Amino acid sequence: MAEGEKLIPINIEDEMKSAYIDYSMSVIVSRALPDVRDGLKPVHRRVLYGMHELGVRATGAHKKSARIVGEVLGKYHPHGDTSVYDAMVRMAQEWSLRYMLVDGQGNFGSIDGDSPAAMRYTEARMRKISEDMLADIDKETVDHKLNFDDTLQEPTVLPTRIPGLLVNGASGIAVGMATNMPPHNLSEVVDGTIAYIDNNDIEIDELITHVKAPDFPTGGTIYGYDGVKEAFHTGRGRIVMRGKANIEEVQGRECIIVSEIPYLVNKADMIKKTADLVNEKKLEGIATIRDESDRNGMRIVYVLKRDAIPNIVLNKLYKYTALQSSFSVNNIALVNGRPQLLNLKELIHYFVEHRHEVVVRRTTYELRKAEERAHILEGLIIASDNIDEVIALIRASSNADEAREKLIERFKLSEIQAKAIVEMRLRQLTGLEQDKLRSEYEELMKTIEDLKDILDKKERRMEIIKTELEEVKQKYGDERRSTIEYAGGDLSIEDMIPDEKVVITISHAGYIKRTSLNEYKTQNRGGVGQKASTTRNEDFLEYLFVGTNHQYMLFFTQKGKCFWMRVYEIPEGSKTSKGRAIQNLINIEQDDAVKAFICTQDLKDEDYINSHYVIMATKKGQVKKTSLEQYSRPRTNGINAITIKEDDELLEAKLTTGESQVMLALKSGKAIRFEEAKTRPMGRSASGVRGIRLANEKTDEVVGMIAVDDMDSDILVVSENGYGKRSSLEDYRITNRGGKGVKTISITEKTGNLVAIKNVTDHDDLMIINKSGIAIRMAVEDLRVMGRATQGVKLINLKGNDSIAAVAKVMHDEDEVDENGDLITPDTTQISNQNEDGTTLDKSQEDE
Repeated sequence: MAEGEKLIPINIEDEMKSAYIDYSMSVIVSRALPDVRDGLKPVHRRVLYGMHELGVRATGAHKKSARIVGEVLGKYHPHGDTSVYDAMVRMAQEWSLRYMLVDGQGNFGSIDGDSPAAMRYTEARMRKISEDMLADIDKETVDHKLNFDDTLQEPTVLPTRIPGLLVNGASGIAVGMATNMPPHNLSEVVDGTIAYIDNNDIEIDELITHVKAPDFPTGGTIYGYDGVKEAFHTGRGRIVMRGKANIEEVQGRECIIVSEIPYLVNKADMIKKTADLVNEKKLEGIATIRDESDRNGMRIVYVLKRDAIPNIVLNKLYKYTALQSSFSVNNIALVNGRPQLLNLKELIHYFVEHRHEVVVRRTTYELRKAEERAHILEGLIIASDNIDEVIALIRASSNADEAREKLIERFKLSEIQAKAIVEMRLRQLTGLEQDKLRSEYEELMKTIEDLKDILDKKERRMEIIKTELEEVKQKYGDERRSTIEYAGGDLSIEDMIPDEKVVITISHAGYIKRTSLNEYKTQNRGGVGQKASTTRNEDFLEYLFVGTNHQYMLFFTQKGKCFWMRVYEIPEGSKTSKGRAIQNLINIEQDDAVKAFICTQDLKDEDYINSHYVIMATKKGQVKKTSLEQYSRPRTNGINAITIKEDDELLEAKLTTGESQVMLALKSGKAIRFEEAKTRPMGRSASGVRGIRLANEKTDEVVGMIAVDDMDSDILVVSENGYGKRSSLEDYRITNRGGKGVKTISITEKTGNLVAIKNVTDHDDLMIINKSGIAIRMAVEDLRVMGRATQGVKLINLKGNDSIAAVAKVMHDEDEVDENGDLITPDTTQISNQNEDGTTLDKSQEDE
């Protein structure tokens, strides 16, 4: 052992403890966790500062990445070059950062997990937003510390104007702790921060109205809101993310098209794993998978097998693949060098606190500089006022030092002022330059006064922070990319959807859509109507119903099955769109078709379901009554509603209270009216009892059933050639069920067979749709009441071989009444009596 050395025995356990604690603190504080103030880890801060020092601005040329990495490595970051380059690459990837901080040129990797090119091939420069993170760094706004070899100063934090931690998030694994913070939308964060500045006691629930949820760079959908609320309130929470998927028809095949995937999901891996699941038969219904992504955007196509139900396949994709992933929020950041779990309000609070400190330090620096300049200007003004004496004094001096001494002595100047006078250029003796000195001095005095005012008043400093935040929002703010689906939790999806009236249309080929009722207008009788729907070739609109968004909907199929849905779940379409195939929305068999549809209120309300019944009628004249309670627990694959006999099919289903009267009408023009009480309630599997006897078993069939509650209502019947008639309910006597019925309309070749029967009042509007897809809406009050056996009047002008496909009634809202109690029918004047081409009908056409 060398001289002067000695051995000190140390307990290995204690040494390991202290060494490991030192190491873990080093990782926590100077590697893995972001600072709450600027949201950056040391490596990112050093990359940005290194670029700043190199002068690689957003407006300048790109510089080789290796040059930037070398600068950061050599000066500030004593780790491997890959750690610096990888950090810089991530800052330039649009799928990694919500607001990119580096503008990369060259191959910076891809969302498929491809590696970026080596740093000798790529180039980079700052983005404008990074310059705002470094704004005012030269004005002593932040503390600097010595770098690893004590030769240079580096900033401990950036004086950022951008709330970096919230907008870009962060993730890092330290020792014994980790952080995982999601990115947010800059506009929302700025709004939230300003709301906090205006009211420091603001509740988190109120902040959430500004910062609605995380906003991921890859878009997608945030599914469910409970996790988001929990994360905002506590700093921890689980956010479920889903890719954005649509169901489209491509070359005659149903396909699921994915245009956005969850954040941090590797697209190539996701496709490969999905393909493996398909090959292992764990995922059924997918024929092929194609990745059609290009520079215009992402497009993953899952081509479905012919018998697959798209909605079910999509739900399985969400369940088994990364198309649905979760993001576990864990907001841990460094506050004053200590790791802390932070909620939304605390994150905003520490950012505002940091900005406030930056504004104070910047103002102090600017005030000092302004006062120093003013001091020099005072000396120059004294010199210019006594210029001849000053020149004589300087000429008489043997050197500069002597000149300075004499000036100080003669004019009571300071050392700095005297030095400035001695170094003054001759051109500054001109009259113009002297005026400039005075005006600059006056301006400076105003500035100094203003800066002192800022330092005196906290309100002004807060206003400055708000103004700068507004500028940031103006420059970099954008729309949300991630949509929010408020399913489940306190904020239920119903709260997000207005309970407005909608028209639901179902076409002959089974396409369904909902459209706002306001899109339809009222026309006078005899008009030709507006184009209502563009359907597929040989398709026409067959059913039209009116309901509200929050109602439940029961579909009854011709085979006697019942399916369940909420009205708002029906895809929305414009008046001219064709809608979506019902087969894609409910698990209906290929050879079945929806025949009837009921809108009901809440199916969980026991009083409601036990006091209502469903009455069904089949084409062959069978009727059946079942309690609504039997249909209040629907299953995904539907339930049996009625047992249908051979050669028959379900035609209608109506909701009743048990007190109604039932009317059935036949194609041959006969109708029967009987009390609902005449049919006793039966179970779901029964096939019902006879309601009406057909005139001819082979050709005749039931065309419609109505359940009459309002005994003052009239009966409207429509024939296929456009004739219709409104007659009083009293004209139809009450008989027993199972009879032949009475004549309801005089059927001739001119009128054609009966197609519809409805019960109406003056407050109803009618919607009539032709097989050619033209719709007309008219007020029932325009039709006078006639006798039961007449042939009626022409309701709609039909062209060529056109005939009526469906008739539905539309209830008026009660508020559509003027002061006199008269009904207001919107837009009647604009489109009444017009042909499809816009020409007006003449009177002879109208009176036909």
